[in-house]
Amino acid sequence: MSSSPLPAKALSMPRLLFIFITILIDKLGESLIFPILPFLVERFRSDAFTLGLLASSFAIAQFIASPIIGGLSDRYGRRPILLVCVLGTAVSYYLFGFAASLWMLFFSRVVDGITGGVAATAQAYIADISSPEDRAKNFGLTGAAFGLGFTLGPALGGVLANINLNLPVFVAGTIALLNFCLGWFVLPESLDKEHRRPFTRQDLNPISQLIDLLKNPRIQGLLIAFFIFNFAFAGFSSIFVLFLNDRYGWGPSQAAAVFFFIGIVSTVVQGGLIRSLLPRFGESKLAIGGLGLVAIAFGGIVLIPARGPILVPALYTTQALLALGVGLIIPSLRGLISNRVSDQEQGKTLGGNQALQSVATILGPLWAGWVFDHSGVLSPFWTGAFFMLIAIGFTLMNLPRRLSVSS
Repeated sequence: MSSSPLPAKALSMPRLLFIFITILIDKLGESLIFPILPFLVERFRSDAFTLGLLASSFAIAQFIASPIIGGLSDRYGRRPILLVCVLGTAVSYYLFGFAASLWMLFFSRVVDGITGGVAATAQAYIADISSPEDRAKNFGLTGAAFGLGFTLGPALGGVLANINLNLPVFVAGTIALLNFCLGWFVLPESLDKEHRRPFTRQDLNPISQLIDLLKNPRIQGLLIAFFIFNFAFAGFSSIFVLFLNDRYGWGPSQAAAVFFFIGIVSTVVQGGLIRSLLPRFGESKLAIGGLGLVAIAFGGIVLIPARGPILVPALYTTQALLALGVGLIIPSLRGLISNRVSDQEQGKTLGGNQALQSVATILGPLWAGWVFDHSGVLSPFWTGAFFMLIAIGFTLMNLPRRLSVSS
């Protein structure tokens, strides 16, 4: 299959569909092992700290590798880097499934983190084949793939684990391997040679690369806002099940139902609703509106009584607002960031943004767990609402004084 570049900004639905499937499979495979991870780890160590270190090892490896992968995709094209990342993910799952020692589990997660540039490279691919006005809408499809993958993955993993505890891991690896084969035969290159940039020594240093990105006045506030959002949302996700149990006495099945509800609403918003909202309101207003909705959702949780008939409808209302806000924030902010850098900088910028998300994923749960333990079970939510207001302020840094529909 020829890998000749696409015409500039020519959007092809089959290629967009492949990217959607790639991200869906990536997140489906990742979330397949959620229900079984503690049980796989307890064969070697049963403490929660080891489980946390395993998660951090992936996030740290991804933080180091994501900007490098982004720089490589700017130099050599999206197709080879995306295929390598997908193949690396498949290999990491097989390593995890066959692991006979604790260090092999850690090694497999590091391999997955190093090749964990699927999402960032896929987003750069979408930026290549999309016109600026369509980028946020098409990023919405990637957000829908995220939501759908995280919605279906844990449920499927739980079913497969009833057959064999290792089966979800091997299924995840096989799905990723099939996706690699599909991409090898059907996915063309999206970045033509005149839009590529040299790979420099600076690309090997993720910290200096992030500093350079954060110095860019066109996207500085947007990157910080996206980091704050991911920081607060990662913290929320890490303690929400514990919160539901401590405050309301809810068990795993009730918590799973709430997460399923969040995933469905977020998928609907990012997969369809945002495509009709963007032409009417624009990326800027939707990003700010989404951050405001998440702030209201976090604040609303604080006001819900611990008992009473309004508990369930009130909680689900806050989660609907949360899912709606998340569904608006992710594609809108990504679209704003992508449209403010050149074609040659797409991989570097989106890879750097992915690295910032990795840092947020490391730090957010630490913050939420600390304030949960020391300031009360409601602390992560009212502080999270405050963080969303700060994120709105940083977003406004990179927007015109008067927001227009076309912004």
